[in-house]
Amino acid sequence: MTKSFKHLDTITVLFVTVLLISNVTSTKIVALGPLTFDGGTILFPLSYIFGDILTEVYGYARSRKVIWLGFFAALLMSVTFIVVGALPPAPDWTYQTAYEQILGLTPRIVVASLIAYFAGEFANSFTLAKLKLVTRGRYLWTRTIGSTLIGQVIDTALFILIAFTGVVPNALLLTLIISNYLFKCGVEVLFTPMTYWITGWLKQQEREDYYDTHTNFNPFHIFDRESSV
Repeated sequence: MTKSFKHLDTITVLFVTVLLISNVTSTKIVALGPLTFDGGTILFPLSYIFGDILTEVYGYARSRKVIWLGFFAALLMSVTFIVVGALPPAPDWTYQTAYEQILGLTPRIVVASLIAYFAGEFANSFTLAKLKLVTRGRYLWTRTIGSTLIGQVIDTALFILIAFTGVVPNALLLTLIISNYLFKCGVEVLFTPMTYWITGWLKQQEREDYYDTHTNFNPFHIFDRESSV
């Protein structure tokens, strides 16, 4: 019998919502002091925090299913934006150019976003699950921060290199990677106390503290019994 949870669906919705909003706001490049990053960076680190909570409490298999839900939601959103943008506008609708500038995602941006998300999120979840076994469930901060350091460097580097190589100067590419990475990891560190509190509360509420001792870590193995949401 599949175990049911009171809050897994809520965490899933929040995770996917943060992902979709981040993808839309990433179309703007922001400069704050010495840091230069896309607008999605402001919210996107929260998806890694939710990812940490999912894996820590519910295990890699259930987190894997949520990551895939986010992937297909982002794909559907991107394809919809592109298709709607390609449709002929009404004669009295004068905002086609504005739509294309903000939501007219190029296939290159879509591919970059999906590849970076897939690789980064699974690296984050895998690392946290393995570290939990190594630390025997102690030192949560080592898992949340350590997994983010690995997942975010993969996510950030892949997205910027795929999306912007040849579009912006190479020097700016490096600046974007470093700025995005430092900001995202900084948010993870800053939110560590909240992550501790939410994780502890969920473990108590759900009566679950999953250890991935016998888990199949293949990211494409999504139909096993443990991945039921």
